[in-house]
Amino acid sequence: MPPPVPLAKQTHALTPTPASNPTLTPTSPSTPTPVSVPLVPPELDGVQAKPRHGESVARRAGRALRRVFASSAAAETEALTRAAHAIQQPVTTGRQLAVSSIRGGAGKSTVAALLALTYAHYRSDPVLAVEADPALGTLPHRLGAREVRWSGTDLAQIVGPDMLITDLTGYLLPFTGGGWLLPGSQGAIGTRLDLDTYRTVMTSLRRHFATTVVDCETLPAEVARTALVTTQARVLVTPATVEGVLATKSVLEWMGGVHRGLLPTCVVVLNHTSPDGGIDVRKAVEHLGTGGAAVLPLPYDRHLAAGGAVRTELLGERTREAAARLAAEVMDRAVSRSPGKRHRT
Repeated sequence: MPPPVPLAKQTHALTPTPASNPTLTPTSPSTPTPVSVPLVPPELDGVQAKPRHGESVARRAGRALRRVFASSAAAETEALTRAAHAIQQPVTTGRQLAVSSIRGGAGKSTVAALLALTYAHYRSDPVLAVEADPALGTLPHRLGAREVRWSGTDLAQIVGPDMLITDLTGYLLPFTGGGWLLPGSQGAIGTRLDLDTYRTVMTSLRRHFATTVVDCETLPAEVARTALVTTQARVLVTPATVEGVLATKSVLEWMGGVHRGLLPTCVVVLNHTSPDGGIDVRKAVEHLGTGGAAVLPLPYDRHLAAGGAVRTELLGERTREAAARLAAEVMDRAVSRSPGKRHRT
């Protein structure tokens, strides 16, 4: 997901850069060392089809022709440059961003992975993705992990105030772009993440990571509700259907009732999970945007729809642009006192 023009890397006086050795596995004498578990068992190797490009050859060819004979390329480059600057804006304390939805299958783990990959690409300071949806969550798959060892529950038992980021990265998994992943479990059915564990992990890691993307359980799970009201920005993912819009509207009304300051730091993602759109996006945006929340569409993408690891080079161009706009909007709302006004994309 390269930026459209060369952008100077920013440096932030937050914490040291993570160590480059991802194989370090520090242990505590009182804590059993977990055994690595493959995400995909050997008998299922090869089941995943070969990844496809997010856009068809015909669509890519048509886009190339339009760029030759139209002036849209310059406008797209300018918009992406503005988005990049918003994504890269400095932070003085860690920004934690919660991603949730009202139902399974909405695409929240996909959106969380897109955000984590985008921040890791554009930002020069440490980026962390936390899976707070431990029961058969898909964030490790989406971020290309091949096996899982330490989970959030394991880390909560050993993390301490004297630990450096170079200590912590031994318990984390690296992903593309230089980011780090903390899985929620080893894929066991019935695994839960209790509220105390979540709070311990998030409080301990905040000072080490400039940006943390949290893939929450679906609402109204307790940890998801807590994440929505304790993070600096929140993302609600809804399928681009009438039912999805109605359910998400109810969540926004609940959030507005909890605290009126939550909605201006909220971004709703209208996720198109099929090539044929079933709603009027303009009307959906008007319906969900009341109260200060931003509403952004995420177009259908064949690569994302197929599942598996997200490879940014295979994303459709519209998807890459939408991911950059989304990351910019979320960061702007997590940092700015006037969300969405300083960096329009």
